[in-house]
Amino acid sequence: MNIQVIDLANPLWLEILEKLSYDVYHLPEYVYLESQRTQTIPEAILIADGEKIFFLPYLLRCCDDLFNGEFTIPEVFDVVSPYGYPGFLLSEAAANTPDFLNLALENLKSVFLSKSVCSAFLRLHPILNQNLNEVLASQIFQVSGETISIDLSLSATEIWQQTRPEHRTYINRCKRDGFTTRMVNFQDYIDIFIDVYTQTMQRVEAKKYFYFDYKYFASLANMNENIHLCILELNNKVACAGIFTECCEIVQYHLGGTKNEFLKQAPSKLMFDYVRFWAKERGNKFLHLGGGVGAAKDSLYKFKAGFSKQKHSFLTLRLITDEEKYISLVKLRAKSLKTEPETLLESNFFPAYRSLN
Repeated sequence: MNIQVIDLANPLWLEILEKLSYDVYHLPEYVYLESQRTQTIPEAILIADGEKIFFLPYLLRCCDDLFNGEFTIPEVFDVVSPYGYPGFLLSEAAANTPDFLNLALENLKSVFLSKSVCSAFLRLHPILNQNLNEVLASQIFQVSGETISIDLSLSATEIWQQTRPEHRTYINRCKRDGFTTRMVNFQDYIDIFIDVYTQTMQRVEAKKYFYFDYKYFASLANMNENIHLCILELNNKVACAGIFTECCEIVQYHLGGTKNEFLKQAPSKLMFDYVRFWAKERGNKFLHLGGGVGAAKDSLYKFKAGFSKQKHSFLTLRLITDEEKYISLVKLRAKSLKTEPETLLESNFFPAYRSLN
């Protein structure tokens, strides 16, 4: 069994990706971008046995700043996925050998334990990691929600037929009203996109987690082969904009928004209509729209479900690799929040020691 922890500079990272089906979230430049945003250490782990390959990019977080100096704790880390739906990658031989995946996960725990990692929270890829909870009767996989994707192998007529009638009405109305849709160079429109996105986040009272600074968007724009910006305009005013990633025949909706003054026209419906046919023409197999906020079946989820009947289980992987350190952090967090450790442990938040309430 070949087990290696790989840093971003190691050419092996890209060599391994060439052997696998992957998404933008697994690219070293994307993981680096996320590490800069979150002040974490970007790494990947390779576990291989011949043709059977398990590959996981992740972010290593130090836990010593959790309590703002309120408590002194020994050096301990945890692991989290980059933003989006990364998950881990499996070669075809590995995916067809459940025993290998079980063994890989055990080795993953051992490696993390040796690196003083007490827990790992990984968001799995709804397409590349689909049905793993059925293949492996493992309690570490949790179905955390549902996501929507558009099957681009369907004909244009079939795709349109799967669209909710209300969505079709708005799409046709936006076209009649004169909205125009096009893909543009993201670098040329960063400031405009930030304005649209910030307006949207403020309007929906989004959590801090969903705000990104200029440096983040500039770095994202540098990944120009994989990043596309769609804008909708009316009378030369940008009404709506969305960032889409494209990698290995999968297009993902990343971030987007609508300006307040255009809300009633719902131009985002026309944007997704445009992008799905644009993605299909480029030979992609999926346009993955994602799910609701926090994987909930909320209004955002229902909006996305209006474009397709194709749904995926959204799985998360929750590992406790050092129970003693994990429980110790939970107790300190409970003390800091003036609550009981059991209250945090019984919540759905993972890791419990990062709970905000």
